[in-house]
Amino acid sequence: MHPRVLRELVNEVAKPLSIIFEKSWQSGEVPTDWKGGNISPIFKKGKKEDLANYRPVSLTSVPGKIMEQILLETMLRHVENKEVTGDSKHGFTKGLEGAVSKFADDTKLGRAVGSVEGGEALQRDLDRLENWAITNRMRFNKGKCQILHLGRGNPGYTYRLGNETLETSHAERDLGVLVDSKLNKTQQCAQAARKANRILGCIKHSIASCSRAVIVPLYTALVRPHLKYWMQFWAPQCK
Repeated sequence: MHPRVLRELVNEVAKPLSIIFEKSWQSGEVPTDWKGGNISPIFKKGKKEDLANYRPVSLTSVPGKIMEQILLETMLRHVENKEVTGDSKHGFTKGLEGAVSKFADDTKLGRAVGSVEGGEALQRDLDRLENWAITNRMRFNKGKCQILHLGRGNPGYTYRLGNETLETSHAERDLGVLVDSKLNKTQQCAQAARKANRILGCIKHSIASCSRAVIVPLYTALVRPHLKYWMQFWAPQCK
């Protein structure tokens, strides 16, 4: 069922879907059609011939995703109200001296390093992460782990994860935003402009009408988001 159908017929489909959700919840079974999905490999970065550089994305049933979100919100609310987890939320963050940022399967560790002691503290955190992974029989993809030194006065120390020395990166992409060691936005601006120009080219060659009523909605929906996506990162004062 297409999301647009659900959106436009929300009053008609809400009741039948709620009955299906309730039956599924009580029986512990999911409708067979909701279990299937189309899996597409999405390239992330690195060498395209390396399978580890692809992330599988599964396109599953929209009603199934709605039920999944309802269950997720219910479980998170229960966990929060009953204080099932501690303040750290994740076991490997306990005892770390630096700041940890987690999103999906990506983990970022950072701290201010202005002296030898700061570099040693960051290395201790990396050692704790490696020990946690070994204890829990997990592993970090060390080939994708890199160090981004920020700031002009950064001493640029060398760090290791386990027995492997981590390579230094001059720019890293974080949630679609390209951040370099000097916090310069030139590369991000150029990348956003290229994407916007490609989409504008597609619109020009695909749409016969050049009227304002046609072009403005297309520009607003398809082009403008690429130019505004990272604005809050570089200019948080702009709304």
